[in-house]
Amino acid sequence: MSGEQIADRLQSLRERLSRCGGDQVKIVAVTKGFGPEAVTAAAKAGLIDVGENYAQELLAKARDLSSRPEAAVAPRWHFIGRLQRNKIGRVAGLVHLWHSVDRPELVAEIARRAPGARVLVQVDVAGIGGRGGCPPEETEVLVQGCGAAGLDVAGLMAVGPPGPPEHARRGFRLLAAQADELGLAELSMGMTADMEVAVEEGATIVRVGTALFGPRPR
Repeated sequence: MSGEQIADRLQSLRERLSRCGGDQVKIVAVTKGFGPEAVTAAAKAGLIDVGENYAQELLAKARDLSSRPEAAVAPRWHFIGRLQRNKIGRVAGLVHLWHSVDRPELVAEIARRAPGARVLVQVDVAGIGGRGGCPPEETEVLVQGCGAAGLDVAGLMAVGPPGPPEHARRGFRLLAAQADELGLAELSMGMTADMEVAVEEGATIVRVGTALFGPRPR
């Protein structure tokens, strides 16, 4: 995987986003399942916002890149997967933005390990158990709890349901309405399959893996 290959795919991705009005949307390159070379290739293409789902993968890639200064990579790490409280301390010094804060115990632990951290509250707009996110009716209370703990609440995050992209529209619209009501600027929603719907409903951040790196390795 080369920087040139990623650059070509990034150009196609930006064209997709532009067609639906997403010229200003931030792209987080999701390198889950890929090695540190994917982070290097993304950086060479101009993508420094990198999303990771697992603490151990983030740590391994960060260590590898720091041991190879010739790579000249300084990614901004986004933690986008389900958070385990006992893993927060291990990556607290690396994470630029926490996307998946969905319960009070995580708020307390992040505030303890990374005071003032920038976070997004994850909302379960699809109603699918096991995928993370607080119920929509609890969003405001959780946002307030983050603020009370001294965290910087930048916005909200959601994962669309499986199936046709249009199935995600209702949930994304709900998330946008909640962010507007709460005065929050950032909306992290949309991935490779449903990013157009997400952008049409107000996404400011999309989390993209397949469109940049291809199918995830086994």
